[in-house]
Amino acid sequence: MAHIYNRDLDQNEANYQPLTPLTFLERAAQVFPNHIAIIYGDVQVTYADFYRRCRQFASVLASRGIGRGDTVSVMLANTPAMLEAHYAVPMCGAVLHSMNTRLDAQVIAFQLDHAEAQVLITDSGFSDTMVSALALAKVSPLVIDYVDPVCPQIGERLGDHDYESLLNSGDANYRWLMPETEWDAITVNYTSGTTGDPKGVVYHHRGACLLAQGNAITASLPKHAVYLWTLPMFHCNGWCFPWTLSVVTGTHICLREVRADAIWSALTEHQVTHLCGAPVVMSTILAAHEHKRELTKAVEFFTAAAPPPESVLTAMREAGFNVTHLYGLTEVYGPAVVNDWHSSWDELPADQQASLKARQGVRYHALEELDVLDPETMLPVPRDGKTMGEVMFRGNVVMKGYLKNKQATEAALKGGWFHSGDLGVIYPDGYIQLKDRSKDIIISGGENISSIEIEEVLHKHPQVAAVAVVAMPHKKWGETPCAFVELSEDAEVSSDDLIQWCQQHLARYKVPQHFIFEEIAKTSTGKVQKFVLRQKAAQTAEEKGI
Repeated sequence: MAHIYNRDLDQNEANYQPLTPLTFLERAAQVFPNHIAIIYGDVQVTYADFYRRCRQFASVLASRGIGRGDTVSVMLANTPAMLEAHYAVPMCGAVLHSMNTRLDAQVIAFQLDHAEAQVLITDSGFSDTMVSALALAKVSPLVIDYVDPVCPQIGERLGDHDYESLLNSGDANYRWLMPETEWDAITVNYTSGTTGDPKGVVYHHRGACLLAQGNAITASLPKHAVYLWTLPMFHCNGWCFPWTLSVVTGTHICLREVRADAIWSALTEHQVTHLCGAPVVMSTILAAHEHKRELTKAVEFFTAAAPPPESVLTAMREAGFNVTHLYGLTEVYGPAVVNDWHSSWDELPADQQASLKARQGVRYHALEELDVLDPETMLPVPRDGKTMGEVMFRGNVVMKGYLKNKQATEAALKGGWFHSGDLGVIYPDGYIQLKDRSKDIIISGGENISSIEIEEVLHKHPQVAAVAVVAMPHKKWGETPCAFVELSEDAEVSSDDLIQWCQQHLARYKVPQHFIFEEIAKTSTGKVQKFVLRQKAAQTAEEKGI
């Protein structure tokens, strides 16, 4: 029997609407129509115009039969068109598929086919790759060329339709579609596919809406924040920040390329308050000695991947940035964990602060549960900061699943948790710390060795700029740690020097005996490509007969 609070109290249009980030832009345009939404070179777009343009393009797509559940693929840089796509595509019910601009033609073709793309919006600057991709693809999407107004001379047109001309032909009063349910797909983002074909991670309107607001809370975004785009918008939909800025009626500063001169110019000219990026962005900022300018107030910088070394954090702080460390995966809409800093920790000695900063942290407000579980028993590991388990997520910002891949979806969501594949520990205060990817753990003579632990030690060496540790095959021990190292400028450090350094801080069996000094292979989003490094390490072992 229904209790009194359910009796005759039904959902209807008056009291229940599906959550979606699309309403954020509508509100911003109504409340602050003349506030600048986008700045790109000399181009400035108000919120009224941003909303109008999105409605116009949504109407264009709808007039060509694109609707609920259809896929619109885009190959775009961090330009205004990419921001418009985040609203216009779902406004007609379709699903946005943003592609990594540095992918090769074969991978692009796979994604176009797998997502069954019906429309492709492509920047003319990527025409060389896209010509090959379209030739390889089985699908034949409607091709719409976007000619970047800041760089109109690059590349060539591939289709018969021009983005700007099509958009201007659209209906500015188009009644855009709310999702039928908040579980409707809003985007699909493909994983890197390092262990096989890429998997299509499907996001829903509810999750995008909640994480967009969660970003505003986590990043303490004030009304009219100014956000600089150094993070690729194709990466987890720019961690949902294309929608977040509409929550606070902020201003997007678009950059086509992550260049030191452009970053520093934008920081000061537009009084940027926030930006996100991989550690490589910090390196770009700090290395630009001739472009550096004095910042009048601290800029909030959010970074993911491995925790930045203390030397980098210090240099960023001296340059005028407050760095916050985040953690997440494509499957949880980007970052969903934050190293929430306590002001009392500022009084601790530097080494204790460094240990606290190395932790990934606690869950976002938009995430219901975060824990470290034993993947076999699915029980929480002790909160002792020592016992390793798998980091798992549960909540509304976990993906719908992998597109057309039931087996992988069931495995990833087994037991009612999303299995990250990351190994970590959890401390008594609930903060988690990663120790390795399950596939990156080094098993030497039966002992488990954390590659991250070794990397943290090497990062502290004053002449080490970057490091990545992987397993190298070993005839006696099975595996042994191998360190790839990038040295600071003018550094003179040998393998023996680094072995001695490690011996001061690590158990002897954890100390790498093999160091390879070279630029470390990274993805376009700044993540270390450990699978490439493992291949190099295996080749080295074979050549040396290890």
